[in-house]
Amino acid sequence: MALGKVQQQIIAKLEEMDRLSSEQEEAILGTPGDLTGEALDKLLQDEYKITDFQLLVAKARAHGLAPYNVQRYQISPTTFERIPHDFCQQNLVLPVGQVGNFLLVVFANPFEVAVATKIQEMTGKKVVRLLGRDREIRDKFSKTQQIEVQFTDVVEKIGIEFGAAEDLKEEDLASEESGPIIELANRIIEDAYFAGTSDIHIEPWEKDLVVRYRIDGVCQEKLRLPIKVAGALVARLKIMGNLDIAERRLPQDGRIIFKQFTKKSIDIDLRISTSPLNHGEGMVMRILDKQKSTLPLPMLGFTEANLTLYRKVIRQPYGMILHCGPTGSGKSMTLYAALNEINSPEVVIRTVEDPIEYTLSGINQMQMHRQIGLTFAAALRSFLRQDPDIILVGEIRDHETAEIAIEAALTGHLLLSTLHTNDAPSSIARLTDLGVEPFMISASMLCVCSQRLMRRVCKNCRQPLEPQGREKELLEKAIGWSGQIFKHHPKGCVRCNHTGYKGRVGIHELMVINEEMIEAINKGSETAELKRIAVRNGMMTLHQDSLLKVKEGISTFEEALATAPPDL
Repeated sequence: MALGKVQQQIIAKLEEMDRLSSEQEEAILGTPGDLTGEALDKLLQDEYKITDFQLLVAKARAHGLAPYNVQRYQISPTTFERIPHDFCQQNLVLPVGQVGNFLLVVFANPFEVAVATKIQEMTGKKVVRLLGRDREIRDKFSKTQQIEVQFTDVVEKIGIEFGAAEDLKEEDLASEESGPIIELANRIIEDAYFAGTSDIHIEPWEKDLVVRYRIDGVCQEKLRLPIKVAGALVARLKIMGNLDIAERRLPQDGRIIFKQFTKKSIDIDLRISTSPLNHGEGMVMRILDKQKSTLPLPMLGFTEANLTLYRKVIRQPYGMILHCGPTGSGKSMTLYAALNEINSPEVVIRTVEDPIEYTLSGINQMQMHRQIGLTFAAALRSFLRQDPDIILVGEIRDHETAEIAIEAALTGHLLLSTLHTNDAPSSIARLTDLGVEPFMISASMLCVCSQRLMRRVCKNCRQPLEPQGREKELLEKAIGWSGQIFKHHPKGCVRCNHTGYKGRVGIHELMVINEEMIEAINKGSETAELKRIAVRNGMMTLHQDSLLKVKEGISTFEEALATAPPDL
């Protein structure tokens, strides 16, 4: 017999569907030679005129699944809300809907049961598998791939070629409404978006206007223009963000809703901030991608032990959860992921943010507005009269906000917020500095999570490395590992843009408050003592967690030391 059991079932289903006669079925089953899946598909389509969709229906019925026509599905900003884009592309799956507690996911391979289990663990939802054609699923992903944006033509329109300004007349660029300036502003934003940029820096230097992108936490120069372009380009971006173009002496903040200015399907907002610098007005734009929604908690880099602990903590009915770390360390993303996981119709969630970075479905979000008196403290005070179950405060930065936040945590609310400290234990000292009594801190605190983002080594070009000397010593001391690790390729590859790194992963230091910790906080113990107690009770430091990522081949030793150096 040339055909396997599954292939025989597909033929039988086509016969049941009246697409093949019994004579044709016998002829196919008696075909000499080994008919693989692709060979059988070609035979059925060429010789027996079976259409793509008829073949899909037969395959689906043979595997006990429902068929799905992927061609008719339109990818939207919510498509990858529950399952990350990269995971879907790697495993050739496409989430196409949600019904109650069930996720509808199209699979190219009907045998991928393990992937369905992984999705269920990531999302907490039951997976309903549908069958689609792999070619169509790949086509959906190819349409969302990066597109290279060229600047050459727009630079030529302005009359320059990346810095050559001899023929440039200032009056030609005096208007922020001139065609080339409008096009240049759009191209910069589009190019930055497709390159995976988090922040765009527009910096006037003495002789040049420099445009730099921050990609995976590292700044790189993209474009150098004559300084004469600076005024018109910044003015154009200020118009897009509804800022005052006449005010150049004071800093301003605004927001650009970019889909109003582009014909491409790029649905992003940009948080913009201007500042008067010594050679002109500079601007920084933070890209807020509405199409790239929050990641599930398991995708953020938590170790299995930390993830279990954190999930247990965020399901507590009341208390305070703090996230610590510098700007751009992934605090907001982790908090959003936590809210997404515990969000349900049974709980009321209120947030006050500055600014609202991502809009979350089913959650009431408030934008802080300090100019009219709407501060974190004022918003918190109003929230306490509005019957919330869970409250997120963007940042605790003063005594009043800290006091009301702790009061909320003590009166039956689960409160999540952020604090600027270097590690988890030092957050206690920071709250004390803000004027909060130690016994109030110990009574309200559930856990403190300190975090950083470190670059992922490119899996396409990474190189194996046997640790020696100091590397081996630190790995053995921190995590007891002396085996093979990986280093980045110095020249990289096309996939990582020749940097050796692609993407970032979180490292975490999770300090859960227990009885011993409560006693130490009440005594006013120093940060070093609190850290010793936390480590003794199982807390993994940022340094240890970063080296675990090195052991697992996610990042490199150099990146680990640069992100979280060893304790002195």
